Amino acid sequence: MASTIIIPFLPPNHNPKPHLKFSTSTSASPNPTHSIPPRNLTHLLRLSTQTQNLNLGKSIHSIILKSQHYNDHTRLLNSLISVYLKFNRLIDARNAFDEMPSPDIASFASLISAYSKIGREIDAVLLFDQMRQLGIFPNGFCFVALLTACIRNSNCELGTQIHALAVKAGSCDCVYVANAVMGMYVSCGFFEDALDVFDKMNERDVSSWNTVISAMVKDCRYREAFELFREMKMEGEFGDRFSISTLLSAMSQGFSLEEGEAVHAYALKLGLDFDLSVGNALIRLYTQLSDIEKVIGVFDRMPEKDVISWTGMLNGFMEFGFIESAVDIFEKMPKRNIVSYNALLAGFCKNGEGLRGLRLFQQILKDGPKISDFTVTSVVNTCAMVGERKKSEQIHGFVIKMGFTSNAWVEAALLDMCAKCDRVEDAEKIYDRKIQKGSFPITWTSLISARARNGQPEEALSLFQSGLKRDDLMDVIDEVTLATVLGVCGSLGFAVMGEQIHGFAYKSNVVGDIGVGNAIVSMYSKCGNLENALNFFNQMHRHDLVSWNGLINSYLNYRKGDEALNAWSKMELLGQKPDHITFLLIISACKFTTSNSVSTCQNLFLSMLSSYNIKPSLEHYSAMVDVLSCWGHFDEAKNLIISMPFKPDASIWRALLENCKKHSNISLGRQAIQKLLTLEPKDPSSYTLISNLYSASGRWHCSNKLRQEMRLNGLKKIPAKSWIIHQNTVHSFYGRDKSHSQSKDIYSGLEVLILECMKAGYEPDTSFVLQEAEEYQKRHFLFYHSAKLAVAYGVLVARPGEVVRVMKNVRLCGDCHEFFKVVSSVTGRRILVRDGSGFHRFEGGECICGDCW
Repeated sequence: MASTIIIPFLPPNHNPKPHLKFSTSTSASPNPTHSIPPRNLTHLLRLSTQTQNLNLGKSIHSIILKSQHYNDHTRLLNSLISVYLKFNRLIDARNAFDEMPSPDIASFASLISAYSKIGREIDAVLLFDQMRQLGIFPNGFCFVALLTACIRNSNCELGTQIHALAVKAGSCDCVYVANAVMGMYVSCGFFEDALDVFDKMNERDVSSWNTVISAMVKDCRYREAFELFREMKMEGEFGDRFSISTLLSAMSQGFSLEEGEAVHAYALKLGLDFDLSVGNALIRLYTQLSDIEKVIGVFDRMPEKDVISWTGMLNGFMEFGFIESAVDIFEKMPKRNIVSYNALLAGFCKNGEGLRGLRLFQQILKDGPKISDFTVTSVVNTCAMVGERKKSEQIHGFVIKMGFTSNAWVEAALLDMCAKCDRVEDAEKIYDRKIQKGSFPITWTSLISARARNGQPEEALSLFQSGLKRDDLMDVIDEVTLATVLGVCGSLGFAVMGEQIHGFAYKSNVVGDIGVGNAIVSMYSKCGNLENALNFFNQMHRHDLVSWNGLINSYLNYRKGDEALNAWSKMELLGQKPDHITFLLIISACKFTTSNSVSTCQNLFLSMLSSYNIKPSLEHYSAMVDVLSCWGHFDEAKNLIISMPFKPDASIWRALLENCKKHSNISLGRQAIQKLLTLEPKDPSSYTLISNLYSASGRWHCSNKLRQEMRLNGLKKIPAKSWIIHQNTVHSFYGRDKSHSQSKDIYSGLEVLILECMKAGYEPDTSFVLQEAEEYQKRHFLFYHSAKLAVAYGVLVARPGEVVRVMKNVRLCGDCHEFFKVVSSVTGRRILVRDGSGFHRFEGGECICGDCW
């Protein structure tokens, strides 16, 4: 009678010593385990994994070790290895493998896959080499395992070798191996190689299509991704949630609202609209496409939401300026991570809520999530927005203490913060230190931006030109740098440099970037070339809200109110939703229409909240007061101020005061003066405006008293400055300025020009000299304004037929305006002057502004 062995069932976590009970016959064997069939032990090993009983597996291992009878049962030992791997006992699995006298392909494949999964690439490769030395040729599982390790580590050198071996073995005919090869090339950034593998595949599954579509999206080849998706459907593969979410990501970058909605409709057809990843992708898509209603609709319909969904909704509200709604979402989030905090912090920064951003950062430190480089960069940018020196020093100290200064983006943000918080010396130190460390490009761009924003465009441009001499910069000048420098060229009116940067952007193939495109339009507009600005706008493949706002602002700078309103109508027709900036611009444009557009302006103002859910801010009320009072509707302007939902600020009274001066409304002007001095007792521009108003009405005593008060309070008027670009150099002038190297020739030329203009009918208007002086002194003051000196220099150096382009930091005075009209007639020159109100183009004795500015 044969011997039998009974191994009792062991529940999970039960760890007694193995209990063996033998029933023996009269001829009992000295080693009863010999009689246990291997298939029974294999069944018990399978049972140990099903019941999560590791001890049962160890008991079987003990039986195997005690008997040499099982050494040749490779399949049984492979099952033992599989048990250990399922319990994440890699060391035990490797020990079992090492005990095997004859491992086979399955033995090696299991361990190679296990090593690859945990990132032990070297161990996987060594085992692979051992397998090949034993003459065992790898199968598809081995190739997939090694290629997966290459994907995780972006090891293209090893990946290409594995690919070559797989081709030699004929394993690339297996769809799983080919997919892994494509994944390896995509992770390493070799998208063309991935496409080549894809094109040679005899059989493809949905993962094949997903991999190659993902590659196109990563390479920003969105159109090709969409074409591949269409081809996939034609071949009968309908895609899955990964296909849809990947394509939706592409839609948010390079497609229109209609195309995005088409993909959404396809997701509905497949029943994937309730999938979590697809829902999250749709939230990102409609945020990018500026459709807040669809963002909310997708979010509300999602049956399952994770932290990505909530954070996406938060980002959406912040993108549209709905700050309180974003905060409400943040408070309702069932779970938060540092990405959620970062989204709220970046949103505060984006929407100008600097102080709230700093308070949130304090909360982040208190709540304890691990802060990231992005967190630090955001709080530094927020502090820069607040502009307080003491707070910036505290944040700077925290960044240094926590060791974040090694990050180039953080240091670039620190440099920008220092520049904005009146710490220019500290900004220069950061810049110099980064040059010594070899991290020049990022801080170079940041310092250019800082100087441009800090009212130092000449220094910004000089820094850009000096940086171009370095060999390490030509390959790192990106879209951000080009957009920044184009902005500087626009601020200076440096048209020649702007055109060169445009050419460089075209050659660098970044002219299609929407940020660069918007900067090009703005640059041409600010340099006095509206035609080029409009032409380039029409050539752009895609327009966003910034594009349309830039177009409307361009018309506004040239006082083309009717064209601005037409652009607004076209924008609405194309489905582009406006924001608060759009309404601010279009309301202001109503000042410059060919007919009184007060009713149009009022309708626009009312539609903000009723049709677009945008609450009018103080800026919008100020623009409305400016338009109403400009057209002489002072009663309506006063009623609007009284009905405002918040207290009027200085901008409201300043707008009213400007137009009181224009329409000689003295009584209302006095009220505005009192309010203005109460609100801004230390603002020199307010004092200057009021002093000029007193002087214009002949109240010299009041004007002198006010100027004396300014001196006692240490307040200084911003000096009028005019400049002109000649031979790639900025030539600046101040009133009665003789610092220019050619000042003698300039003054002589200006005197001749004045005499010629007086012969042609020009009569100096000394009422614009807002100082009490003799008549001959007033005329002397008028003759040598900064703008007249700049125009005189331009007339002397400009080539025949060349436009004289002058930029001015404050508004052009009425006398200069009349003088330049006569100059354009006498000299036959076209003169373009950009002042604080926009452009004046003088030609043939006329100006495009119609004497209304």
